[in-house]
Amino acid sequence: MSSAVDQDAGTSSNNSHGQPGHQGGGVMKLAVGAIGVVFGDIGTSPLYAMRDTFAGHHPLPLDLLHVYGIVSLMFWSMMMIVTVKYVTVIMRADNKGEGGSLALLALINQNISGKSWTGGIVLLGVFATSLFYGDSMITPAVSVMGAIEGLAVYQPGLGRLVVPLVIAILIGLFFIQSRGTAKVATLFGPVMLVYFAVIAVLGTISIIEMPSVIQALSPHHAATLFINDPLKGFLAMGSAVLAVTGAEALYADMGHFGRPPIRVSWLVFVLPALVLNYLGQASLLLRDPAALQSPFYFLAPEWFQWPLLIIASMAAVIASQAVISGAFSVTQQAIQLGFIPRMTIKHTSLAAGQIYIPVLNWGLMVAVILLVLVFQHSSNLTAAYGIAVTGAMLIDNFLLAVVLFHMWKWKPWLSLPLLAAFFLLDGAYLLANFTKIPDGGWVPLVMGLAIFTLLTTWSRGRALMRQNMAEGTIPIEVFAKSAHSSAARVPGTAVFMASTNAGVPSALLHNIKHNKVLHERVVILTIAIQDVPYVDEGERFSFKDMSNGFYRLTLRFGFLEETDVPATLKKVDICGGPFEMMKTSFFLSRQTLIASSKPGMALWRERLFSWMLRNAASAMEFFRLPTNRVVELGSQVEI
Repeated sequence: MSSAVDQDAGTSSNNSHGQPGHQGGGVMKLAVGAIGVVFGDIGTSPLYAMRDTFAGHHPLPLDLLHVYGIVSLMFWSMMMIVTVKYVTVIMRADNKGEGGSLALLALINQNISGKSWTGGIVLLGVFATSLFYGDSMITPAVSVMGAIEGLAVYQPGLGRLVVPLVIAILIGLFFIQSRGTAKVATLFGPVMLVYFAVIAVLGTISIIEMPSVIQALSPHHAATLFINDPLKGFLAMGSAVLAVTGAEALYADMGHFGRPPIRVSWLVFVLPALVLNYLGQASLLLRDPAALQSPFYFLAPEWFQWPLLIIASMAAVIASQAVISGAFSVTQQAIQLGFIPRMTIKHTSLAAGQIYIPVLNWGLMVAVILLVLVFQHSSNLTAAYGIAVTGAMLIDNFLLAVVLFHMWKWKPWLSLPLLAAFFLLDGAYLLANFTKIPDGGWVPLVMGLAIFTLLTTWSRGRALMRQNMAEGTIPIEVFAKSAHSSAARVPGTAVFMASTNAGVPSALLHNIKHNKVLHERVVILTIAIQDVPYVDEGERFSFKDMSNGFYRLTLRFGFLEETDVPATLKKVDICGGPFEMMKTSFFLSRQTLIASSKPGMALWRERLFSWMLRNAASAMEFFRLPTNRVVELGSQVEI
């Protein structure tokens, strides 16, 4: 292939080794940190899960059968989905310490290739990522709104202030993203620890009023519910799943803390607190059905109501912050792996993973505020919440099946029953949530399909562009010999960005055609993004001397690393000597796409790809190239 593909300039994908990215520290210290980052979403579920199960779109009677049945269902869902599926099994499938759908997808691609079904697995992984973006829009809206609605619970006259206050908090939250959260993030863990301690104590006090409610943890109560009232039990699953929202965050945030701290956080702090609070809410509802307006807030005695509102609001903001940061991280992975056009990425601190993506930040803010304005109440938003979560969890089962059978080589007698249980539970939850499509469940589906279309269009368009540009390219060895004798040489170093390790970059062809000169040292540089999060320094680069002052250099980066080309080149003392930035010029190709009737992609997708191409961040900005040392040469390409 020739040239650095426009917004694709200088990137390709290969395999290499990596290293875990999670921060150091004792297990307990990291466990407290994980509570603040990983468990905000699932931790704020008690704000609305029980309420919406009994008073939502498919309300249930407040009797012993249904209350015990729902609590049993929630508890065993947390045990099966969170404890067994994510904490025990899926978290073992790490990509050099990193987790999440894209990291798992990269791991599968790295270990399994050439299979006829790998294309379908890739599409599933991309769709799971698309659903995550829907989740990242809904979570801040439903979490903050669910917390602030406590105003109307304690002071009904203040109900009209809920929506304006929620919007104000969300705008403030998105505006501080550009400043980074490294400093305030140190408070996340302690604040969430206080929150979980508070909800555990409030739940325990309520349980003491009715100790027999502990019986609800028995699985036979869930079975009894479905036997005696199968239709309502099935429909109730659409709301009961709110108790496990955020389970996928355990896996996605694994790289920041490691497996042991997350497991300790869940088993020692979070799970007990959630179980105690749900049991306390069940006790309260059976003793006082009027508390259904907000069983979470009515757990508090009168003197503690406003402190609880403040603590819950802080927890909701922290949960939202964690999801926004997660969206930034997933976007960075998707850009590096070639599913999203390059965007401007700013590092807000020296800590790994502390990044800010302006376009995504403002896009999320607009989407979240629109959701608040349209739905007005957290109960309306929870209808949209479940589909995104259950869809992503179901897709994770397919990825897990590939890992169990083709990577870990588990015996069928062990893996099949486990997978069957996961598919049955997640599938039932997803089907139950489909009944809420008319009530708002369509929102994440529309969002997911739109984002899926964008991601797959970009990936397919890049592949077609590379393919078309590769046709008729000149071998670099042939070009080097002919150009050396036919062009004048000038002092300095010229770095030509190329997307592959074959052919002559179009920028180099245009330069010699129009300027008729070559620099003393010509380096054809390819940036190779690996299927691992981090690359060992010993494998950072490789090169080939093609004589006559021509070199082909490859720099390798993991999908979580910053692609700072000048800083990396300063560490390279090959290709004819060290690189001096003041004597080095970078030549980039910028392609203008011409949509055509060639086979490969529908015309509307070609036009969509062309629009994404025009609006993507420049290679100069993405690779941190010095602005006064860059020359861009354009050309037109048909796909």
